[in-house]
Amino acid sequence: MTSYLYPQNLKATANLWMWGLRDFTILCIAALLSVVILVQLRFLIPAAATLCFGFLTIRIDDTTVLDFIRYAVRYFISTQQYFEWR
Repeated sequence: MTSYLYPQNLKATANLWMWGLRDFTILCIAALLSVVILVQLRFLIPAAATLCFGFLTIRIDDTTVLDFIRYAVRYFISTQQYFEWR
């Protein structure tokens, strides 16, 4: 008798460590390019941009840090809050 083990959510996106698979691929390519630029030209801005991208795309419970910042800006700044006193 053969038994199969399936994950809980078959429609979930692929994750690799703390990033989505697409974000991880972009991060690896950007890291390689920024290291080459840093070594050849001594230009630090691409490395800093890569680190910022890596931080903003960390995924925890299907929410990235960038999504959390967007939700916070929308809640505290851009949308009007409705209060009803009784």
